[in-house]
Amino acid sequence: MVKRYGARYGRTLREKAAFLDHESRRKHNCPYCSRPAVKRVAAGLWNCRKCDKTFTGRAYTISKKIILTEEIATEEKPMMLLQEPIQEEEIEEEEA
Repeated sequence: MVKRYGARYGRTLREKAAFLDHESRRKHNCPYCSRPAVKRVAAGLWNCRKCDKTFTGRAYTISKKIILTEEIATEEKPMMLLQEPIQEEEIEEEEA
């Protein structure tokens, strides 16, 4: 928990803030040397203390987690691409 907020702002927001604080302050694995030595320099800037590489990433983590599975990505994306936009003529005919 994030103790500095006390009873303010609600439980859910304090839990989210605690997660982001923990995530940004923990050591991450370096994408170059694979060592757990990457620390956050600033929002979106990361530095590996082992190989001394500085690189960009997300604000609180190095990279985003993949949420979509292959099944969802293959089924929903083609459906969205196949839908044709409604023409202005069709809209006018429906109104009349």
